[in-house]
Amino acid sequence: MTTGNTPMDEWKTINWKHVERSVFKLQKRIYRASEQNNRKKVHKLQRLLLTSHSGRLLAVRRVTQDNQGKKTAGIDGVKSLTPIQRLKLSKTLKVQGKASPVRRVEIPKPGSTTERRPLGIPTMRDRATQALVKQALEPEWEAKFEPNSYGFRPGRSCHDAITAIFGAISIQAKFCLDADIAKCFDRIAHAPLLEKMQTTPSLRRQVKAWLKAGVMEHGELFPTETGSPQGGCISPLLANIALHGLETDLITHFKPRWDCKTPIMVRYADDCAPRRRGEEPEMVT
Repeated sequence: MTTGNTPMDEWKTINWKHVERSVFKLQKRIYRASEQNNRKKVHKLQRLLLTSHSGRLLAVRRVTQDNQGKKTAGIDGVKSLTPIQRLKLSKTLKVQGKASPVRRVEIPKPGSTTERRPLGIPTMRDRATQALVKQALEPEWEAKFEPNSYGFRPGRSCHDAITAIFGAISIQAKFCLDADIAKCFDRIAHAPLLEKMQTTPSLRRQVKAWLKAGVMEHGELFPTETGSPQGGCISPLLANIALHGLETDLITHFKPRWDCKTPIMVRYADDCAPRRRGEEPEMVT
């Protein structure tokens, strides 16, 4: 008597190197098309990635196995999926333009003993869909992001930002202003962000659904008119898109004075440090 492979065996025998290679090749093509400002080709390749078997498998694996919050449930109470459930989710995963409210969870804020940071935990399906959409959007915007933007970007870390700051101030004495955008994630305006993305109608509807889904706390639904809930894997990318252009705008509008050089700004997420030789910190805006 012979038995065929079960769904559990099918998930465990997936060639993940081949899956990752397939997704990376598509992302590389999206990146190159974005560099060439070929928006039509970018959108075509993004649609291909969103519907690809490899893209869906990798998105599900990242949120159900790799990510730190894989055992944290959303409002649906679903967590710790079995291999059979992961395989089923990957086969039915698609961008539908719908979203469920997020579950509010508060965690201690780093560096503070009293303050707490609110997180919005999406459902497992929404998390997987966000990971899938992020795979398609990230290479497009990596080709556009400014050179001194470091927070929440692939291949860049806090140490890279520190190195950039050291390189800018190590040769000559300079004035430095350390700035933090207060409640950055909570105050992102939805309409300008969606307009700035200039993406396909289906992705626009999906991102808008996530932004407008609302927050569920103590059994009560609170609608969200502004902001991007922290907790979903696509939220940092949306924040970077919203902040894109800050460095260029500072350099363009900072009026040169005397022998002062062009200002340099290093941004890590919503923290930035603009610097300019020969000026008082109060003059930096």
